[in-house]
Amino acid sequence: MKGSFYGLKGKHLSLITIVLMCITILIWGWEKTPLLTNLVPPQTLLELDPETYDDSVDNSVEFVPSEPEIHLDKGVATFAQRDTVKEESHFAAQLGSEQSSQKSNEISSDLVTTHVKESGIFLNGAKDKQVQEAEKDGNAECSTCSTEADGKDVKIVEEKGSNQEEQTAVDTRHKEKAEEKNSDLQNQNVDLVTPIGSTYTNTSVDKLTTPMQTPAPVCNYAKGKWVVDNKKPLYSGHGCKQWLSGMWACRLTQRTDFAYEKLSWQPKDCQMEEFEGSKFLKRMQDKTLAFVGDSLGRQQFQSLMCMITGGKERHDVMDVGMEYGIAQARGDVRPSGWAYRFPSTNTTILYYWSSTLCDVEPINVTNPATHYAMHLDRPPAFLRHYIHKFDVLVLNTGHHWNRGKLKANRWVMHVGGVPNTDKKIAMIWRAKNVTVHSVVNWVNSQLPKYPGLKAFYRTLSPRHFVGGDWNTGGSCDNTTPMSIGKEVLQDVSNDSDAAGAVRGTRVKLLDITALSQVRDEGHISRFSITAKSGVQDCLHWCLPGVPDTWNEILFAQI
Repeated sequence: MKGSFYGLKGKHLSLITIVLMCITILIWGWEKTPLLTNLVPPQTLLELDPETYDDSVDNSVEFVPSEPEIHLDKGVATFAQRDTVKEESHFAAQLGSEQSSQKSNEISSDLVTTHVKESGIFLNGAKDKQVQEAEKDGNAECSTCSTEADGKDVKIVEEKGSNQEEQTAVDTRHKEKAEEKNSDLQNQNVDLVTPIGSTYTNTSVDKLTTPMQTPAPVCNYAKGKWVVDNKKPLYSGHGCKQWLSGMWACRLTQRTDFAYEKLSWQPKDCQMEEFEGSKFLKRMQDKTLAFVGDSLGRQQFQSLMCMITGGKERHDVMDVGMEYGIAQARGDVRPSGWAYRFPSTNTTILYYWSSTLCDVEPINVTNPATHYAMHLDRPPAFLRHYIHKFDVLVLNTGHHWNRGKLKANRWVMHVGGVPNTDKKIAMIWRAKNVTVHSVVNWVNSQLPKYPGLKAFYRTLSPRHFVGGDWNTGGSCDNTTPMSIGKEVLQDVSNDSDAAGAVRGTRVKLLDITALSQVRDEGHISRFSITAKSGVQDCLHWCLPGVPDTWNEILFAQI
């Protein structure tokens, strides 16, 4: 055996030595020569989990225009399933120096348009050290960064190799190419995660990531000013006789000045949608709008009927009061309400008289002179029975809460189904607040049952009696528009009780108090056709007039 060894050495020693030297040179060259790394796939790609990579599908990110191929030295992405993005992932295109961030801020983001192919991308891995350092320095503010358009796809591979010596050559080349292109990196919607403050949320890879936008502030329609508008009025006080009570149609009285009809409300920070009858009916198609409240609610109802029809006769409109139990009882001066339906859109507009918004019922139904239980904590029976039929509900009360009304109507306050004995609640303003809060809370409790219902509480319509009350010589003789002001700049409602009642509920506030407060010239005043001598109406409004604006604001919020 020894002889054989020496025989082999003698014949083949040179050949074996040459082969060993070639293998050594080849191994060394494989490690040190960049050329060879271009001939085979990187080790990181070869080590990808087969469950997260499908070479039968194009999983690249395509840019329009596209970008030269770049392998970043600290890539954190790998190809994978469609339509998923890991929450902790960050696109490696965010990498770069402070110089690249400054450069990218100078280049318009409109120069590059990006989109994601159907296959999608799966982002994985920890945040790169350069990104972490950039964030510390304030240079990682962009949520989505991309490269300048040159014509090729960007492919980013995940580094999984743990042997730094074996990866030195590959990493060096990657770093050199990244540094060459880092100056061309710019902010774009390539990153598939959107920053919100300091947190990140996922975005579907089927859609481009768009920056989170702050929702537009809700318009405060109660804040603004009155301006002259030649498009007003929306109907004629002479012509709207089908819906408008003659006592409120100031064109039919001895009044001679009508400048108040030309005023329009202009919100301060937004534009109010222009009212159109046809647009209103279309918006309310197959729906019912109900006004429930006192005579000011009735004025708003009549105003809306005139606005929808333009004050014209409409013989196609149907009286559907019987569907809502609205009928004129024997001995009543007027019915308890009105309900009309526009057959073209199946839109119903109704009004129900409930001056205090609480349930009122006779204590002794057999006695014509009976007193009436005024249930402060119970909504009107009409509301309880028909709320399921309403799509828009507007509530109001206020001016009937006084001792004279209670005495004249023989109302007795009840709480919990029994006569009230609490002296604090017996105070008129406290009793009113009990009812307003009670009815608002009850309506709010019904909204989950009827998700399509929009409920509003309309704030107090102001009175303008000067020198007394309605029956003690009070007057409102001013006929000059905006003589006491035309602008409302406050952010809070003048009706704090109503604002407090709807706070924390889904019932909306229809705030008309302050904007109506500056319109003292718009009342019926001494021109009432029913008032006695020396008695002025500084509570109700001339129509067309201020209540039209209430409906314009309501229309804008429906």
